[in-house]
Amino acid sequence: MKTEIQIEIIDTLKKRFESNMQRHQNIEFSKVKAKIEANPDKLNSLYQMEISGGEPDIVDYNPHSDQYIFFDCSEESPKGRRSLCYDSEALEKRKENKPSGSAIALAEKMGVEILDEAQYRYLQQLGKFDCKTSSWILTPEPIRKLGGALFCDRRYDNVFVYHNGAESYYAARGFRSCLKI
Repeated sequence: MKTEIQIEIIDTLKKRFESNMQRHQNIEFSKVKAKIEANPDKLNSLYQMEISGGEPDIVDYNPHSDQYIFFDCSEESPKGRRSLCYDSEALEKRKENKPSGSAIALAEKMGVEILDEAQYRYLQQLGKFDCKTSSWILTPEPIRKLGGALFCDRRYDNVFVYHNGAESYYAARGFRSCLKI
């Protein structure tokens, strides 16, 4: 990654950090910056989150593992990660009108994880997200084995968890990611 892009992404993260202090009280950006700069692969993942519309921000710190936790904090599901089925198996099963890819494969390529239900609910405590869109979440294996996948959204000031066939995809459904540094 070019130095200019590295500087730009760190500057963007700092501005977002300073504009949303309610998400990460008692965290110093200088320490976060040092961790990011020491992990170029993670910086690339943050860049991928940013350019796909995720607006990554720090939402927590784990003192036991000494890791900062970033989630996509865009108001709606990231635009650059929508219209995807759940995983590669679902993509292969889809015979007609295949989407461009799958959420799990793209997350893997980006070096991030898809939020699980607990993480998604935690995010919703920090603001109101996915009021017009929805986001795939990590689906438990028993549900996935039966062909299903889970997604969430926020409607009527409540967070809802739904199910759908894993091969389905919609223009308003993407995925939110988690990155630990």
